[in-house]
Amino acid sequence: MRTEWAGLLQSLPRSSFAATGARVDDLLRSGEDVINLCQGNPDLPTPAHIVEALRTEVLDPVTHRYPPFSGLLELKNAISAWYARHHGVRLDPETEVAILFGAKAGLVEISQCFLNPGDVCLMPDPAFPDYWAGVILARARMHPLPLRRSNGFLPEYDCLDPAVCERAKLMFLNYPNNPTSATAPREFYEDTVRFAARHNVIVASDFAYGALGLDGQLPVSFLETEGAKEVGVEFISLSKTFNMAGWRIGAVVGHRDVIAAINLLQEHYYVSLPPFIQRAAIAALTGPQDAVRQLAKTYERRRDVLLDGLEGSAWSLDTPRSVFAWLPIPPGRGGSVAFADELLSRAHVAVAPGRWFGEHGEGYVRVSLLAPEDRLAEVARRMADLPIPATTTPHHAPQHDPHHAPQHDPHHSPNHSTKGTLS
Repeated sequence: MRTEWAGLLQSLPRSSFAATGARVDDLLRSGEDVINLCQGNPDLPTPAHIVEALRTEVLDPVTHRYPPFSGLLELKNAISAWYARHHGVRLDPETEVAILFGAKAGLVEISQCFLNPGDVCLMPDPAFPDYWAGVILARARMHPLPLRRSNGFLPEYDCLDPAVCERAKLMFLNYPNNPTSATAPREFYEDTVRFAARHNVIVASDFAYGALGLDGQLPVSFLETEGAKEVGVEFISLSKTFNMAGWRIGAVVGHRDVIAAINLLQEHYYVSLPPFIQRAAIAALTGPQDAVRQLAKTYERRRDVLLDGLEGSAWSLDTPRSVFAWLPIPPGRGGSVAFADELLSRAHVAVAPGRWFGEHGEGYVRVSLLAPEDRLAEVARRMADLPIPATTTPHHAPQHDPHHAPQHDPHHSPNHSTKGTLS
């Protein structure tokens, strides 16, 4: 029997997160006290009223049947009402909302819906790695949008080659940002709408962490900008908002043609999410929101514990505005992959190397805040106590270490161009 994988499947990125997780498990089995802050998996339980809603709904025989292919209209109504209440955005639930098997699925699907082989997608760098998979499956090409600390980790549209802009069909954005934790002001989204309209580019705004406003500042939605629905869509995740990660439910809202395309593709991939999960999601969106506000306060306290613990050490960072801390590597530590490996080996702390998120992520590591405060205090102690190399070099701009590219690195994929041109 011939079981050789198709070339397209072989081109998909492999997850370095999984490899690190396996290594962490090995260390735990050997009795080591490892603190894993590598992944973005919510660590707190789903609020009780949502769990109780699921219990009630799963006992209703109606929820044991197939739901409508595109999802329950009641859930789409709840999503529309949530956007109106929190962001002042009006949506037509029937044509401007699609239910997703988790936001990740939609972020892969949108590339398959609109990119043909050889088409160009503008990709933030660094970025959430799962964006790359959809582009690769579409056999399209990625052109980087560098996110630099000097510009608040926002892309600079004026620096793009006009020829690239004219060939681009899709662009991804993500604020609050994973991995940098940066947020985007209204003026940036206004620039984005103008840019997208001028170059006829579809905007895919990943708003997975949008409901978690740290320090009392609710992040701005892309769709709050005038004209945004005419140029793109936005993805939301109940996983992050309500600690419903294992439930695999999200949504995409905005431009009706994009919504129609995603619904069509999902008819063939999934048909629809179980009705009892969709009904429980309605309870989450329409019920008390105290748990969401409390979750944001929890992340604030955790962040402050980490910041306080690192104060006065070789570590310095901007104040995180999301569930991740984006830490510049101290001087003399080398590349991010090698340093993350050292941190795991010597301090038994697992973090994500910045290089995993793209070339411009080099020089950083991402630390999730998804652990209790006492464990984050211990992380800060271990990181602050890590011996500084005898020979150090000045820490200027992050440098790319070509010897430590992860297996899933898109810059080593034949479908991805890291150059300033499309050649």
